[in-house]
Amino acid sequence: MNANLLEVENLTKHFTLNGDLVSRLAGRTKTLKAVDDISFEIKAGETLGLVGESGCGKSTTGRLITRLVEPTSGAVRLKGEDLLSLTGDRLLQARKALQLVFQDPYSSLNPRKTIMQILQRPLEIHGLAKTWNEKRERVLELLNLVGLGREHVDRYPHEFSGGQRQRIAIARALALDPELVIGDEPVSALDVSIQAQILNLFRELQEQFSLTYLFIAHDLSVVRHISDRVAVMYVGKIVETGPAAAIFSDPQHPYTRALMAAVPEADPKKPPPKLTLTGEVATPIDPPPGCRLSGRCPIATPNCRTDPPPLREIAPQHRVACHNI
Repeated sequence: MNANLLEVENLTKHFTLNGDLVSRLAGRTKTLKAVDDISFEIKAGETLGLVGESGCGKSTTGRLITRLVEPTSGAVRLKGEDLLSLTGDRLLQARKALQLVFQDPYSSLNPRKTIMQILQRPLEIHGLAKTWNEKRERVLELLNLVGLGREHVDRYPHEFSGGQRQRIAIARALALDPELVIGDEPVSALDVSIQAQILNLFRELQEQFSLTYLFIAHDLSVVRHISDRVAVMYVGKIVETGPAAAIFSDPQHPYTRALMAAVPEADPKKPPPKLTLTGEVATPIDPPPGCRLSGRCPIATPNCRTDPPPLREIAPQHRVACHNI
């Protein structure tokens, strides 16, 4: 069994909200618990899909791991090294092994730079190519890896389609030969036909370079297609993790079941899902003291509203945070 490449332990990010002027003068502030004490691991060479509805903390988790946002507390270990303790040159070197592909390739690519300038920049920062010819050769190699050609190298981002721009973003992520690539909703802004092409490209690159993925998405069909394991988030907490086959065939947590039930069914004769959630989604500004789903869950008991359920193993590699499972 592959060793863990990434280990996330008790990762937390709380944002302090200042509120209105009266609240600030009175010293009353609120805390938004975007990511609240989550733990998971990713083995070398596998893909972990991180799913949940908008606002649950998925994208913030990706930014915390890469330290684009500094965590409030917790630990992030890459190959056993604590990334949160690194500074300066040591952090710069560690980041070579950890790259991120953003959701919107048009926003993440500098519109004033050519593709050559965009892709050569990581090489310059890390001193991986010194002469112009070395940079040009490496950039052309990267473009070839993602299905683009020599004719694209001197164009600007606005001259490409959305799918082509995302290929360029993937090429930039590959420039430093990373071991872990975090995809933050990398296909959600693309047409369905283009999504399939980009997902296939991710899989081909994974096989070619033995890459490890953290794939953040809200589209369950995308996650099912690409993931080996799945982690489900709800209002800053991970509520279920397990092999993708087990999560999709036999979800255990009420929220995971509701997610699966929300997927449109092509068969009109199939009966509607039995488990539904009612009420409003809990807010991360003032979440309930117990289970975050307790106000909406049809199987909630009194202790669900007061005691946070631990993420416990119910089957090999399958963990659920629920008092009643």
